[in-house]
Amino acid sequence: MKKVIDRKTYNTETATLIHEWDNGYYGGDFKRCSETLYKTQKGAWFIAGSGGAMSKYAVSLGSNTTGGSSDIEVVTREEALEWLEGHDGTDAIEKHFADMIEEA
Repeated sequence: MKKVIDRKTYNTETATLIHEWDNGYYGGDFKRCSETLYKTQKGAWFIAGSGGAMSKYAVSLGSNTTGGSSDIEVVTREEALEWLEGHDGTDAIEKHFADMIEEA
C-alpha cells in the first residue's frame, strides 16, 4: 500500500515493518481489523491498516451502507510507542524505543 500525505510518500513495500496486530476476527468478518506499524528509511512512522464494515476502517458506500477499507495514518514517534504499548508490542518497544522506557 502506498499513499502520499503532506507531499511525502509512505510505502509499505519500502518501509521497515516494526509490528503487526489484528483483533482476531476472521478475514471476512465485518469487525475484522488489522494494523501494521512501519518506519520509513528517513525515520518517519506510520500505521497501515485495514478492516471490515464495522471496524474503524469502515467507509460509507451510500444508501445507508458501509464497507471495509484500508488506509495509512502518519504517527509521531511517541504515538508509535503508545500504539505498541496497546498492541502487545513489547519486543518492538525494547528494540526501537529503549531510550524512552525504564525499569519500574
